[in-house]
Amino acid sequence: MMTAAIVLSVIAAAGTILSIVFLPEVKIKGKRIPVFFVVPVISAILIVALNVLTFREAWDGLTGDMASMFHGRNSVNPVKILLLFFGMTTVSVFLDEAGVFRFLATKSMKLAGHSRTKLFFILYGVVSILTVFTSNDIIILTFTPFICYFCKNADIDPVPYLVTEFVAANTFSMFFIIGNPTNIYLAESFHMTFSGYLKVMALPTIFGGLCALLVLYLLFKKQFKEEIPVSEVETAKIEKPYLAIFGAVLLIICLVFLIIADYVGIEMWAVATCAFLLLVIGALVIAAVKKEKPTELTNVFKRLPYELIPFVISMFIVVLSLKKTGVSQKIADVFGAAGERYDILTYGVSSTLVANLINNIPMSVLYSAITETASPFAVYASVIGSNIGAFLTPVGALAGIMFTGLLKNLDVKFTFLDFLKYGVVVAIPTLFATLAGLYVVYFLQ
Repeated sequence: MMTAAIVLSVIAAAGTILSIVFLPEVKIKGKRIPVFFVVPVISAILIVALNVLTFREAWDGLTGDMASMFHGRNSVNPVKILLLFFGMTTVSVFLDEAGVFRFLATKSMKLAGHSRTKLFFILYGVVSILTVFTSNDIIILTFTPFICYFCKNADIDPVPYLVTEFVAANTFSMFFIIGNPTNIYLAESFHMTFSGYLKVMALPTIFGGLCALLVLYLLFKKQFKEEIPVSEVETAKIEKPYLAIFGAVLLIICLVFLIIADYVGIEMWAVATCAFLLLVIGALVIAAVKKEKPTELTNVFKRLPYELIPFVISMFIVVLSLKKTGVSQKIADVFGAAGERYDILTYGVSSTLVANLINNIPMSVLYSAITETASPFAVYASVIGSNIGAFLTPVGALAGIMFTGLLKNLDVKFTFLDFLKYGVVVAIPTLFATLAGLYVVYFLQ
């Protein structure tokens, strides 16, 4: 059974990467349908069909005693993790549909004037702050087209600003649990609270963010010396400010409840689910009062990454098979041989590399099993690897694939090798700076 679990796991991982690189989606009647989750789903079905996991074992692992979701904590439950992720993603996408991010993107570029250096620092700061409170994927998908259009109009190279945006979004996504689905998965798997996570990850994120900023500045310093020949950019208007205000207020309330959730005995998935329900009800009420169609809400549902549902569930089954057959424990024994003090370095570096072999979501599912017997700091180090690994190669995260695909559609040349070239230069020092920050927290506790 161990051999079958390993083989099917390798097939799931290899199939995911090959699909992400060569066939991430297919066109059906003009619509792009993601297919990167197909091989993992087939692997999960085979795991059950070959009795590596019984149907009951797979079902129990996935549901994790659903009834107990409403009274206290329980074992790892992918349903809770998906509810938390989709709840927060819905709020972020709604803000984007309301025009908030487009407004801030164009405003940032306008503030830069003719200074490339000023544009660099403004862009890094705005993307970092927005990512902390929303979602890195949404920020990347929103800011990338505006950067490309602005640079084309100004006749300047967009690459320094595109790299800056991508690095900032995938560095500061570590700050809060909600910044990245991998944070959510790993943190929820170990029942970490919003405030508990923040107390540990705030300092490492700042360390990594400052390091990334310095490396990026030194990397593109020569290009920043020249002025922007044309800097005229029309600030995008927020057509329906009442929707933007509603979305922003809801996000703030949601963040407050996430912070106090553990103190009042509420789980984070419940807060996110309530935020989702309030968003839907509120948007429908506003549309009814204004006598208009809830177009923004409809677009939100169209844009949600539903493909993550079968992907996460199937990878969870794959990891359950590795756990049952003892594979994950053997890996944990190897990683833990050096002692707890080295957990941060071991898990931080290995998770970064593994994320770029199998993508950061499968890596997080795998590491949730491997870190079960390790120290809590091994989990935080794995979170760091799942974020920093995203800008080492495009394979590291789905955001990287979406980013490079978007650039191709916008006629901006940015190859796999270009991504790797900049990724290695920025990711390696940023990773070690972030891990150094985590070590500081470790020794202070």
